[in-house]
Amino acid sequence: MGYSVLETMPPAKDIRAMLADGRTRLSVGRVPEVVALVLAQPKKTDRLIECLWDEDSGVVNRAADVLDKVSNQRPAVLASWKSSLLGLMAEAAENKLRWHLALIAPRLTLTLPECRRVADQLQVWLDDKSSIVKTCVLQGLADLTRQNHSLLPEVVDLLRMQGRSGTPAMRARSRMLLHKLEKPPRELR
Repeated sequence: MGYSVLETMPPAKDIRAMLADGRTRLSVGRVPEVVALVLAQPKKTDRLIECLWDEDSGVVNRAADVLDKVSNQRPAVLASWKSSLLGLMAEAAENKLRWHLALIAPRLTLTLPECRRVADQLQVWLDDKSSIVKTCVLQGLADLTRQNHSLLPEVVDLLRMQGRSGTPAMRARSRMLLHKLEKPPRELR
């Protein structure tokens, strides 16, 4: 007989304790278990969000990783936390937190001013030392154009520039994103 996700996890297990269970600050730890838990019990998202401000950077990194994976599957789970997540973008200093927020924020349903605010913050992160952060910023900006089409010319120009002068990862991501953004719309049949 199969077991559900909820049957295999201790019901009283604290999300923060699960996220603290990692060998190093950058280890994945129990991220897959927490992703499954939050997807099965979306009300636990509030405890996960609190972990983004934890004193332990490993907990913060793993919480951001979980939110990225959850938002990729079910972005609506984060809807009530939009304001907190957008506010966190302005203070995020940790590389791993930045790259996850760069991917998460465009998945939220944003107003046009919020899209502009996110785009402005992502532009600032293009100066980050981390190539991963910068590559995720390019992805985030491209994703934002789905909600705010007025960003498209600016993002396409940036991708063209980074496709020539960025790090190898940025050049590759820029080429892939340009291919998608510049593809002509399908003809109606």
